[in-house]
Amino acid sequence: GLRVSGASGDRTVAVAASTEVPTVVVDLVVLAMKAGGVAAGAAAVAPMLGDETLVLTIQNGLGSADVVAEAVGADRLIVGVAQGFGASRPEPGHAHHNAMQAIRMGPYAGVPLSSVERVAALWRAAGFDAAVAHDLAAMQWRKLICNVAYSAVCALHRCTLGDVLDDPDLAQVSQAAAVEAWTVARALDVAIDVDDPVALVQAFAAGMRSAKPSVLLDLEAGRPSEIDVINGAVGRAAARVGLAAPVNDTLTALVRAAERA
Repeated sequence: GLRVSGASGDRTVAVAASTEVPTVVVDLVVLAMKAGGVAAGAAAVAPMLGDETLVLTIQNGLGSADVVAEAVGADRLIVGVAQGFGASRPEPGHAHHNAMQAIRMGPYAGVPLSSVERVAALWRAAGFDAAVAHDLAAMQWRKLICNVAYSAVCALHRCTLGDVLDDPDLAQVSQAAAVEAWTVARALDVAIDVDDPVALVQAFAAGMRSAKPSVLLDLEAGRPSEIDVINGAVGRAAARVGLAAPVNDTLTALVRAAERA
């Protein structure tokens, strides 16, 4: 089975797993791979899609949902975020999570909110704090602000979220990245319910001080990271509204260089 440890306890769960994509039509497909695997993953599930099949995609950063929509159809797509889990894979067959804060999801285009609520109810029945988000952009940017604050800084300094909170210099860079992303979101007219981005990212990290962001885990494992859809996404979004994002652009470039090292 799959060992799960962390905020929800330590247990082994029996799972029906396969390395082959089933050819049977299902009610719900969940795509939870990293951004770099989204295109291939979304294309691979085609045999599982019927007229009524819904697809829930959950990735870090911005842009993956557009890739999934192109592959499976926008009218069946639900976009989700996993907020505050600090998940990692210490070894094959073992998933660990430092916290278990929230799952939020909303329709990409044409999925009725009632259908999204049914999917959220499945997650709640499994013990998650899951709910429907009525504003997709606000949902994604709220998480992105938290991600950009720690993803690159922790990766470059090889440290945890708590280490950033405790170090004045690291905290300064982290907070600058968050404020920059928040400013871009407001310029894009995203109705984000955040008045103080610094307080937001401090509270985010305080709840899972020992967590390592996925970008750091990728660097440690020698894998390509998702930096381009996290900190890198801020610079691209800023350019669309005539702004610059020098903090996030610099952090993105430094992580790219670290990946090549």
